[in-house]
Amino acid sequence: MEKRIGSISILISNRDIVPKVNELLSEFASLIMARQGLPLRERDLHFISLIIEGDTDQISALTGKLGRLPDVEAKSMVAKGKRRNEEN
Repeated sequence: MEKRIGSISILISNRDIVPKVNELLSEFASLIMARQGLPLRERDLHFISLIIEGDTDQISALTGKLGRLPDVEAKSMVAKGKRRNEEN
């Protein structure tokens, strides 16, 4: 299956679930190219942005598992088409 590059945005509204989120991210570590987190402790909100590369099934699996966790929202966006070096 064709690999795509994209991003996943994660919003966590309860700090207690963070260990479970980190466990899932470790499980899918091979997809993650970069990770940035922003805790807004005074609002009890935590944002994580991921840059990912994988096939659509892998990306959907990660996003779906994250989204099924309580107090977690996850959205993915994937670039259209092939990477340039694959066009030839």
